[in-house]
Amino acid sequence: MSVSSDLQPRALPAPSAVLELIKPITWFPPMWAFACGVVSSGATLGGLTSGRWPELLLGVLLAGPIVCGMSQAANDWCDRHVDAINEPHRPIPSGRTPGRWGLWIALIMSVLALGGGALLGPWGFGATVVAVLCAWAYSAEPVRLKRSGWWGPGLVGLCYEGLPWFTGAAVMSAGAPSWPIVIIAGLYALGAHGIMTLNDFKALVGDRAMGVRSLPVTLGPERAARVACWVMAGPQIVVIGLLLWWGQPIHAAIIAALLGLQARAMRVMLRDPKGLAPWYNGAGVTLYVAGMMVAAVALRNLSISGLETGL
Repeated sequence: MSVSSDLQPRALPAPSAVLELIKPITWFPPMWAFACGVVSSGATLGGLTSGRWPELLLGVLLAGPIVCGMSQAANDWCDRHVDAINEPHRPIPSGRTPGRWGLWIALIMSVLALGGGALLGPWGFGATVVAVLCAWAYSAEPVRLKRSGWWGPGLVGLCYEGLPWFTGAAVMSAGAPSWPIVIIAGLYALGAHGIMTLNDFKALVGDRAMGVRSLPVTLGPERAARVACWVMAGPQIVVIGLLLWWGQPIHAAIIAALLGLQARAMRVMLRDPKGLAPWYNGAGVTLYVAGMMVAAVALRNLSISGLETGL
């Protein structure tokens, strides 16, 4: 005799399904951004040995597995009907994460994130609260900013690049980061809007069916891809100009070279945006995040110079 269907919601999800739900592959960008924040603060490995390693390790775990993992679980739960069209093999629509387990996992991880953030001081905790609220605002009704092709990618870019960078710098500085750090982190978060727009190409069919107004849906693949390219390139051009202004010409030149390689990859991608957007997310985005670390090193030089000159 088969098991009655009304017993299925009480089944436990397999560990492999939970791991797939929180998408480890998505953890890298915020963890990398947190590392950029640590570097840009002027912290050194020698300085970290004086009792700052716990905050560093906790911050990396919060940025990646906990906060980002929580946001993925929340998104999968709120997107389960869309995923049933786009990706029916995902843990929730496939039934491998049964009942309301997707929701419970997201809620438990939200509480865990807030508890961990409280250990990082007021600035770290504040950034964690903002990240958790943004994750739910992006996915959950009635706000569901994911429905907007402008607000949704912008919010994700902020949480993937800007907030972790700010948090890493704040935790290592034990206070508010300097304004150059905030500006550069904000610019890279703005540019990440374009990355998130390209990521929306894979959900084009389901988004149309469910009324999600992503830029590929509202503008069409070709126009959306061009907008994404300009949104990614523009902030990097500003970063290059700022680094030149701040006396960091070598780092500015490296980022300019990385941007030039991105431009070549963009031209290739624009031949077939729908088909090549996933390729660009591997090739072009790698160059983008490499530039983030170059900028972080330049900011570190500014931090050290500022300390030495008393600025």
